[in-house]
Amino acid sequence: MKTYILPHTDRTVSSVVLGLMRIVKMSDAEVQALVGAARDVGINVFDHADIYGGARHACEARFGEAIQFSAAERDQVFIQSKAGIRPGYFDFSAEHILNSVDGSLKALGTDYLDLLLLHRPDTLVEPEEVAAAFDTLQAAGKVRHFGVSNQTPGQIDLLKTAVTQPLVANQVQLSITHAPLFAQGVAANMAGLDQSISRDNGLLEYSRINKMMLQAWSPFQKGFFDGVFLGDRENFADLNDALDELAAQYGVTPTGIAVAWITRHSANIQVVLGTTNPGRVAESAAGSDVTLTRPEWYRLFTAAGHKLP
Repeated sequence: MKTYILPHTDRTVSSVVLGLMRIVKMSDAEVQALVGAARDVGINVFDHADIYGGARHACEARFGEAIQFSAAERDQVFIQSKAGIRPGYFDFSAEHILNSVDGSLKALGTDYLDLLLLHRPDTLVEPEEVAAAFDTLQAAGKVRHFGVSNQTPGQIDLLKTAVTQPLVANQVQLSITHAPLFAQGVAANMAGLDQSISRDNGLLEYSRINKMMLQAWSPFQKGFFDGVFLGDRENFADLNDALDELAAQYGVTPTGIAVAWITRHSANIQVVLGTTNPGRVAESAAGSDVTLTRPEWYRLFTAAGHKLP
C-alpha cells in the first residue's frame, strides 16, 4: 500500500481511504469484515460525515457500535469526519460545527477526530466563526487537524483570513471520466473547447503549492452520481478495453487500474472508496501499488474522452 505524509503533520496515511457512507444497514459482523479487510491491506484512514446514513450520525454510530478500537489500535488508525450540511442548507456556524463534532465523537466512540473537513461550501460563511470553532475544538483536544471538502482556492483563502490552523486536505470528486481537476489544465486557452473552461479555479495547482492533500471521492463514477464507468462498454468501450489490458499487464483488476490512475499523479491524491465489498477494497488497495507510465496514464485519460490539444 502506497502511503503519504499528511501535509503539515507527521502522520503517515494510506493512499486509499475507506469511506463508510453506506454501512448503516450492515450488521456488526459485516462492518467488522469490511474494516478488517481494509486494515489487512494497509488502509488506515476511515472517512465519515455527520449526514451519512439518513439520520444525523447514523453511519458513525453503526461504525462505533461495530468497531471498538483498543488504545493502541486507535493510535494506528486515522478517523476523519465532516460537518456543514444540514437538511436544505449548508451551515458553517460555530454552533453547528461544535455540535456536529460532539455528535460525531459520541457516535464513533472516540475522544478525538484526526481530521475534520468542512463539507460543501457555505456561501454565508463567516470565517471568524469557523476560526472560533476550530480553536475551541483544538484546545479541547477534540480535533487534531482541519480541512475542507469540495472547496475552491478562493473559498479556502477566505477561511484562511481568520483560521490559523493549517488546512491540510480537500476532498473533491475525481475519477478517470470525471476529471476537470486535470482536464482543464491540459487544454487551457483552447477557445471553443468545453474542457478548457475552468470549473475549480486552479485547484490542483493551488493544492500542491499550499501543501493540501487532495482526496478523491467517487473514484469510479462516470460523472455526478451517474453510475460507474467500470464495465460500461456502451459509453466507455475504449476506456474499458484499456483498463482490461493494463489490468492483465500489471496483475490487478480494472478497479485497481482505476485507482492507480489517481494515485499515479504527482499531487499524492488519496482515493476514497465507497464500497461495502471487502473484495473490492482489496482490489483497490492492490492498484495503489501500480505505477502507470506516462503513456499509460494519458492513454486512459484520452480513452475516457478527454482531449489533448
